[in-house]
Amino acid sequence: MPAMERSLVRSYSIKRLSNGASERILDTVAAEEPLEIRIQYWFKDARLSRSLALAMRTPGHDRELAVGFLVSEGVVRKQSDLTGVRALGPDPSDEIVAELAHEVDFESWRVERTSFVGASCGVCGKRSRDVLAANVPPRVPDDFRVAPSLIEQMPGLLRGRQAGFAQTGGLHAAALFDSAGRLDAVFEDIGRHNALDKVIGSAFLKGRLPLRESVLFLSSRGSFELVQKAIMAGAPVLATVGGPSSLAIEAARDYGLTLLGFVREKRFNIYAGEWRINS
Repeated sequence: MPAMERSLVRSYSIKRLSNGASERILDTVAAEEPLEIRIQYWFKDARLSRSLALAMRTPGHDRELAVGFLVSEGVVRKQSDLTGVRALGPDPSDEIVAELAHEVDFESWRVERTSFVGASCGVCGKRSRDVLAANVPPRVPDDFRVAPSLIEQMPGLLRGRQAGFAQTGGLHAAALFDSAGRLDAVFEDIGRHNALDKVIGSAFLKGRLPLRESVLFLSSRGSFELVQKAIMAGAPVLATVGGPSSLAIEAARDYGLTLLGFVREKRFNIYAGEWRINS
């Protein structure tokens, strides 16, 4: 099995019961392991270090995951904000550290974020939208448009690149398409938010943010968290195989994101930003 696939899956001997008969088989499942994301930053000319998050993720592309998380949370906005990202230990490691540039005011971000979390338990209703409003980059006018035919072909193109899902049935995928419908990047993870962070982190490390002429496509439902990440990455369109939540629709409409759901063969729904879809 290729090294990349080894990181995505694990195999276990199990007993299967079917029609009253049992057999022992080798079953392949999605891998899930914790990753601690640590941050090193400057405060009053002192170099400090703290734990920022614990992600339950599928191992692989941990640098991209950590960087995508930092972008999604508004900690970093441009490549110069980040001076390094490295694993603490052998690959795959259970710890990764991101080093911020001297001018990044992480303490102000931390205090602001903590006050929102303390007031709202982290993720609920108006407070969740307030957190997004406090960090979202300025909206940039755009003339990005996409043809329905390009959206309709995305599920088939993505399925052909979901090697982990084909083996386990338990991994989400996030993909980045360009304006011509070409598939630029695909990442799989047991967490749909992790898969999207890996796409965003990869684009950031390549100097491709903001994603002003791209479509993000996920093999999941459309949640507020995914909308938030798409907005922070500057993507004009977010499409998902499943349906969106009410808060996802409201946030997409607030910030001018085109939100598509139930993207299946030859059909999809437009929940926000319909002007970007050429009919």
